Amino acid sequence: MERPYFPMFVDLTGKKVLMAGGGKIALRRVKTLLRFGAVIRVTAPSLCKELSELERQKKITVEYREYQPGDTAGYDLVLAATDNREVNRMIWEECQKRGVTVNVADDKSLCDFYFPSVVMTEEAVIGINSGGEDPSRVKELRKKIQGFLHKYK
Repeated sequence: MERPYFPMFVDLTGKKVLMAGGGKIALRRVKTLLRFGAVIRVTAPSLCKELSELERQKKITVEYREYQPGDTAGYDLVLAATDNREVNRMIWEECQKRGVTVNVADDKSLCDFYFPSVVMTEEAVIGINSGGEDPSRVKELRKKIQGFLHKYK
């Protein structure tokens, strides 16, 4: 790992999170953050079916439009997962100017933090990350940990 990141666990209860993008990556991240009490607004012209369901259930709020400069104001955390690299970079630049913590799904060099794979039980929360090097290996490791924990429950 070229530059390891410190694994820090943070209380996200009530923290305002902006998710720019409405696809499958956004869905995975939104579902994870909801488990930790984040208040999430999604900005995207359209949503995948599962995100639409989360909106219908009032678990997230949505603005059906493209990201616009200034959207990051007032957020504690921003996630850029649009299908446009230029827009994702623009979001990163804005967050850098505002001092807002940001993760850009398609460019690990533009991340203040890496989004972990999470295993959660009643007793523990385990975050797994490869520094963006091998997401499939992380997924495999998460499944092994879940299987181990289930076996010894």
